[in-house]
Amino acid sequence: MSLATRPLSVLSALVAAVLLAGCGATDTDAGSGRQAVASFYPLAWVSERVAGDEWEVTNLTQPGSEPHDLGLDISRTALIEEAAVVVFERGFQPAVDEAVDNVAGGIEVDAAEAVELIPAGEGHDHGEPGHEGEEGQEDGDGHEAEEGHGDLDPHFWLDPLLMADLADVVAEALAEADPEGAETYTDNAAALRTELEQLDTAYSEGLAACERDTVVVSHDAFGYLERYGLHFEGIAGLTPDAEPTPAVLAHLQELIAGEGITTVFSERLASPAMAEALARDAGVQTAVLDPIEGPDGSDDADEYVALMEQNLAALREANGC
Repeated sequence: MSLATRPLSVLSALVAAVLLAGCGATDTDAGSGRQAVASFYPLAWVSERVAGDEWEVTNLTQPGSEPHDLGLDISRTALIEEAAVVVFERGFQPAVDEAVDNVAGGIEVDAAEAVELIPAGEGHDHGEPGHEGEEGQEDGDGHEAEEGHGDLDPHFWLDPLLMADLADVVAEALAEADPEGAETYTDNAAALRTELEQLDTAYSEGLAACERDTVVVSHDAFGYLERYGLHFEGIAGLTPDAEPTPAVLAHLQELIAGEGITTVFSERLASPAMAEALARDAGVQTAVLDPIEGPDGSDDADEYVALMEQNLAALREANGC
C-alpha cells in the first residue's frame, strides 16, 4: 500500500478540471480537496461510511455493471488523477490498476494489501492437481485458471470483519489527506466496525446449525463465508463468465444428488443461464446469492448490510438452518 502523494502537471490538472466540470462537479466540490474515488461498490460503501458527508466519494463502477469488466474513459481516468484518496483492489480490475500506476496523484489504498486475502480455491479441492495460477492451466476445481487474480481470492468484502479492517485503513488515508478531520474518520471507522461485528455475529449464529453445509453457486466468489461452517462449490471460476469443464458439471450433479442439495444459486449481475441449466438437470430450484460486487440499481440492492442480510436469509433457507 502506498500513501505517497505524487505531484500533478499543470496541463493534466487543467484537463481534469474541464472534464470534472462537464461531469457536474461544483466549484465548491473542486476546491474542497475532499474528493475520493473507489473502484467498485464494496470499497465505495466503506469509503463513504468512513468519510462522512464532508467528502464526495465516486464509485468508478456504475450500478448494473460487472466490475471485473470495467473500462475507464477519459473522465473517469481524470477522477483518479484528481482524487485526494483512491481506494482500489490491485489484481481485481486491470484498467484501474493501470490508471492508478500512470496518473493517480493522491493517497492510494490498495485493499489487497489492507486486508488479509485467502488463497484462491481454498476449501474447493476435489482431489485434482492444485491451482497453478497460469492462464490455460486448470485449478483444483477443474476450472481454467484465470489471468489477473494470481493465487489469492479477491472477494474479501463478504467477510464483515475484513471490511472493518479496510475501514481502519481508509480512515488513516483520509486523515493523512485531511488531518483536521482525523478524529472524525477514526470515530466513523470504529462505529462501522461495531456494525460489521454485529453482522458477523448474525452469520455465526444464523449458520450454526444447518441440515446441509454445501452450497452450489454460480462462481467462486464466496470462499470468505466458509469460516461460518459452509462449503461453496462454484460452477464457474473466480470470474462469473469463466467456462466450467464437463468434469466440474458432472461433479456438481453428483454432489447435489448425494448431499440432498435443494438450491443452485445464481447472482444479480451475471447471467443465470449456467445455474438454471444445472438446476434443471439436477431437478432442484434456483435462488439468488449476491456476491455484492455491485448493486443492480434496484431499491433493495443498494446497501451492503441489507444485501448481506438477504444472503444470510437465502443460505438459511437453502441449507435448512
